[in-house]
Amino acid sequence: MELGVRRGDPVLVPPAGETKKGLYFLSNLDQNIAVVVRTVYCFGPATPPVAAAAVMREALGRVLVHYYPLAGRVVLSSEGKLAVDCTGEGAVFVEADAGCDLAALGDISSTDTAALGTLVCDFPGTENLLQIPPFAIQVTRFRCGGFTLGLSINHCMFDGAAAMEFINSWAEMARGSPLSLPPFLHRSLLAARSPPQIRHPHPEFSELRHPHHHRRREEEEEQQQEEEEEKEELQYRSFCFSPEQLEELKRTAAAKGELTGCTSFEALAGLIWRTRAAALRLPPSQPTKLLFAVDVRQRVAPPLPPGYFGNGIVLTCAGGAAGELVGRPLGFAVGEVQKAIRRVDDDFVRSAIDFFEVTRARPSLAATFLVTAWSKLPFDVADFGWGPPLQAGPAALPEKEVALFLSHGREKKSVNVLLGLPAVAMDTFQRLLEAQWLT
Repeated sequence: MELGVRRGDPVLVPPAGETKKGLYFLSNLDQNIAVVVRTVYCFGPATPPVAAAAVMREALGRVLVHYYPLAGRVVLSSEGKLAVDCTGEGAVFVEADAGCDLAALGDISSTDTAALGTLVCDFPGTENLLQIPPFAIQVTRFRCGGFTLGLSINHCMFDGAAAMEFINSWAEMARGSPLSLPPFLHRSLLAARSPPQIRHPHPEFSELRHPHHHRRREEEEEQQQEEEEEKEELQYRSFCFSPEQLEELKRTAAAKGELTGCTSFEALAGLIWRTRAAALRLPPSQPTKLLFAVDVRQRVAPPLPPGYFGNGIVLTCAGGAAGELVGRPLGFAVGEVQKAIRRVDDDFVRSAIDFFEVTRARPSLAATFLVTAWSKLPFDVADFGWGPPLQAGPAALPEKEVALFLSHGREKKSVNVLLGLPAVAMDTFQRLLEAQWLT
């Protein structure tokens, strides 16, 4: 798909008032997820027509007074950890024009990601994250009068919940409203203890291998399988679960009496983890790991204050051998997900923070499946004065070890699962899901 996007020259939008300078502390929960997240928001033609780019640019300068670290640059501190140099130089802002109508995009959850990528700022020639501004914006006008807002954000700045609060604040500024929730900027609430106290095992950071070293043949077969999969191009598909199907999934997970109940996330994460292992035909003794984030805002003591600006999430994981995962009822996988969530209390979070302080380790994705849940994010808060977006979502496909959960439908009660697998495995994955769940 060719959108014919022509970008103008980038400009810097600094805070519209005086802000603090110097190094801004990032917690160890921020250090673990320093990746660029790119999202696209689609807006139909406004009535009467508006100069959307000018409105958003002016409001951006005003909201950056409150969120001034976004106008700085990510650097390495003297401790070798990420920090923000609050230079006040500004966020990158680009205006662009597309050579088609907005309708050409269709459903962005199934749109060619190369096309979506043209709707978000790009930084060719950069070699690492330190060379990429932490926050960049592109407003693209379409011939019909509709437009898109493309955001490029370094995840070390904030998680999805805090990002939505920032976008809501930005939109309030654009509508001429006061900030309903000023940001709480002090991330030292999640600083490491001195001395560090690692009081829990942290398998989320460990690299999975076969339990017995003499199983070299199996490990060699796994490595050969992985190399063959890497040569095979991934196929990406999305699978939509309606509210009724999610309820049935939850009932089935609890049917054998192993569980008293479960959430839609727990049931869906267990199902996708289990079905993916079956589709990849993993050896029965192969350990597998399901990695996902848990919001800790209400799990730490004291709870994080409203408006916490940063990553208020910690990674946790469920585990099990592939044979057990596939061979046992769905309730087993869902139960392992629940155990991983129950582990996350204040002591676990502090231990994870201290673990990174001591080891500087990042979670391993070896034999690991990562689920990123965006299905609860309130994208509708992006109302800059001409109504909420028609649709919103990621501008890039997930990595091969990752699945995205996205809300779907007018009432946002369905969940779209987007993931990539080698072609043969994807066909098997789809057949297994459709045989029982997506009929």
